[in-house]
Amino acid sequence: MSTQTTNDEDLEVWIDQGLCTGDGICAQYAPEVFELDTDGLAYVKDDEDELLLAPGATALIPVEVLADVVDSVKECPGECIHVRRVSDGVEVYGPVADD
Repeated sequence: MSTQTTNDEDLEVWIDQGLCTGDGICAQYAPEVFELDTDGLAYVKDDEDELLLAPGATALIPVEVLADVVDSVKECPGECIHVRRVSDGVEVYGPVADD
């Protein structure tokens, strides 16, 4: 069981599988956070490396891989990766983030 706590600076990521193209770019950039499942779609993983298959499931982003996750967002052809602040739910990277 995860015992990770959050603070105001924490970011979480989720993938809209309905838009996922299965290219796997996210898993190439940040394999600690993303993985393709047997259905060919990408999912996020928790801090224990378990795939989170529930629709809209979120995973906290370890600070040491944040740049890789942001690169995944920018390069994703499906524009399906969303990064938001845990504290207020505002998307900071992704298709609906304010640029």
